Amino acid sequence: MSSTLAQLWAKADKPGVRAFFLSMVALSAALLLALYSGAAAELGQIALASTSALIALCIAGWVGVALVPTLARRTPLRWIGFKIEYKISSTGWIYLGGLILVALAALNTGNNLLFLILASLIAIILMSGILSSVTLSGIGMRLALPEHIFAGQPVRALVELQNEKLTLPSFSLRVEPAQEKGKAAAAIFDTPVYFPYLPRQERVQQTVPMTFKRRGVYRQEAFRIVTRFPFGFLQKARRLNLMTEALVYPSVEPTAQYMEVLPVIQGALESLSKGRGQDLYAIREYLPTDSARLVDWKATARSGSLMVREFTREEDSRVMIVLDPHFVAGEAAGSEWFERGVAICANLAWHFYQGNSMLQFRSVGIATPLAPADEIIFTILRHLAVAQPLPPDPDQALMAELAASPDLFKIVVTSQSRGSISRDVWSSSYIIFLDEPAQ
Repeated sequence: MSSTLAQLWAKADKPGVRAFFLSMVALSAALLLALYSGAAAELGQIALASTSALIALCIAGWVGVALVPTLARRTPLRWIGFKIEYKISSTGWIYLGGLILVALAALNTGNNLLFLILASLIAIILMSGILSSVTLSGIGMRLALPEHIFAGQPVRALVELQNEKLTLPSFSLRVEPAQEKGKAAAAIFDTPVYFPYLPRQERVQQTVPMTFKRRGVYRQEAFRIVTRFPFGFLQKARRLNLMTEALVYPSVEPTAQYMEVLPVIQGALESLSKGRGQDLYAIREYLPTDSARLVDWKATARSGSLMVREFTREEDSRVMIVLDPHFVAGEAAGSEWFERGVAICANLAWHFYQGNSMLQFRSVGIATPLAPADEIIFTILRHLAVAQPLPPDPDQALMAELAASPDLFKIVVTSQSRGSISRDVWSSSYIIFLDEPAQ
């Protein structure tokens, strides 16, 4: 007890505490003087009664002018903004039904024992309301999400509750998202998180598994802390405005169309580099695991043994990934094709990131510099997470800009027709046409 009082005094607003006790003493003196004034008036001592009443009035006025504003400035008014939602549980309705029966029986019979039982039942309801309010007061919340979230990949979020009360713990708290009326946006998580006990001045954490099915931005504006403590008759909920946002990247799990085009892209990239003499690293003896297409027949003839060409590693490649967001199809088909295009771009960017290639990304509104993929991968994924299809561009400005980089191998994901791609872009690019169905 002494340590608790010492802790309370150390954290207390000492000038405010002094003003409170001074006001209590002054008002008590004013009350005594007022009582004395009434007694003196009954005894016929009018002068003494008037003097006592005037002094009591002056003391009360001094407290109201000097001390009450000081206390008001130090009083936290956050509780005024708390919106408490009430809901009677099925157990509570049964309890209220029993209470009404006891009340009717007590009124009809006039039995003192029934009135005593009725008073006890009403006191339990009052106690339930007070204890549940105390449990919900002084509770803070924090939701921590992973830095990088991919669609379809399970992640773990951290829900933390803090009990800011100095003396009292909280019991049986449940955290759940607050559904906004008229808003159909999906919540960040929809599974309630239960905290059985929250000690005073402590933090308690719970790990919540969650999976985001689609890419995009998920927002949760508020959460509810719900309790049915102590008896379960009444469910109280307090709203916490805690704006939380989660950016979900597109999935980088290989899709069927990506697995189909990847070998072709690798072959085209290798062929393009080979033509420029940039991919040959060394000539060595043949190994059983080598492909026959790598055999160097001239070196084989000179050495008398089978020799193969060894190429530079994939991270030495220089690639530009281009997403053309302009779609010429209808709204439904365009949305489906666009999602396929975003998935392919995400798969390709992740592939070159794993190989630490020199990578560049282009689309409408974004143009990253040519840099190691590990430096720009999350810039690319952030754009792909929020990218949306655009109406057709008759000038094809994006394609025209690509012709200015003929020395860089480009992978262009587009829904344009084959005949609309210029020769300059076609000669240094691999084009993925989204209007062709995935196998």
